[in-house]
Amino acid sequence: MTWLSDAAVERLREAAESPDLTGTRFLLLHRIGRGGMGAVFLAEDQTLGRRVALKVLDVPDEAGDLAARLLREARILAKLEHPGIVPVHDAGTLPDGRVFYAMKYVEGSRLEEHARTLQAAPDRLRIFEKICDAVAFAHSRGVLHRDLKPENIMVGPFGEVLVMDWGVAKILREPATGHTAAEASPTVAHAAAPSPGEPARPAAPAPPDTRDGAVIGTPGYMSPEQARGEASSLDERTDVYALGMILRFLLGGGAAGSGGTIPAPLAAVCAKATSADPAGRYDSVAALAADVARYLDGLPLEAYPDTLFRRAQRIFDRHQLVIWLVLAYVVTRVLLIFFARH
Repeated sequence: MTWLSDAAVERLREAAESPDLTGTRFLLLHRIGRGGMGAVFLAEDQTLGRRVALKVLDVPDEAGDLAARLLREARILAKLEHPGIVPVHDAGTLPDGRVFYAMKYVEGSRLEEHARTLQAAPDRLRIFEKICDAVAFAHSRGVLHRDLKPENIMVGPFGEVLVMDWGVAKILREPATGHTAAEASPTVAHAAAPSPGEPARPAAPAPPDTRDGAVIGTPGYMSPEQARGEASSLDERTDVYALGMILRFLLGGGAAGSGGTIPAPLAAVCAKATSADPAGRYDSVAALAADVARYLDGLPLEAYPDTLFRRAQRIFDRHQLVIWLVLAYVVTRVLLIFFARH
């Protein structure tokens, strides 16, 4: 009997799991990674001559629920046309029956990796502002992410920031029609009509109900109401909580809630964003981002009430070079006068 090496077994397993792209315009290159319900492959779009990432369902799904979730993820992403959200190019069913969607291939690093290269707090805060901008845009389109964490944020080689993995997003409202939509597990938008020779794409599935009691999110970044399974009560402040934990991560340089000393004004911002009571948080992501911008500009913060001492400290921080020069001049003049008289 001939025994196969572990490497050979791994290659055989990857070959068996590889999607069948026969008859599509995509050429499979290699697998990039794996998620909770699917694998992500790097492929070449031979029609447009560009690389794309294919997210393919690769777990048993007799009931079709996961396929519906994957297509809904694509459907949500297709609605969110923003520089900070990965665009979807295509969606449908492959010849082997597996559901997929194609999206922009993002080169770069995860936020937790990129943060290690940033020493100055202002650089980290500007990254955070870009994250907030993308999430605020999604909220303006009635979409709640529900699983924001450093692993779901990519930073590109030119500093571009992209919020990823909208697989457990919740639709709060349907801005295009004004009708209330049910909750979305994963997402994504209407796929274009198939070209001749391509497999037909399934119709958009009806969104599944989301009932209270279902805990969705990641421990450490999940809001208390998420941890309690209060799905029906979630709103924008749920993502505000997760962003507050991400801000704490960025400022501490380690796991959520740990790391170095955070300046008092920013510690107050983190505390307000991550209040256990949603009513104590920022009302919106825009309000959170505005406080961070005010900190960068040396202005009073909503989360950090102004006092005479703090106002004087801000003035000193903004103009300390001039203040030190003036003080040095005054001291020098006083010393010169003193010695001249003696």
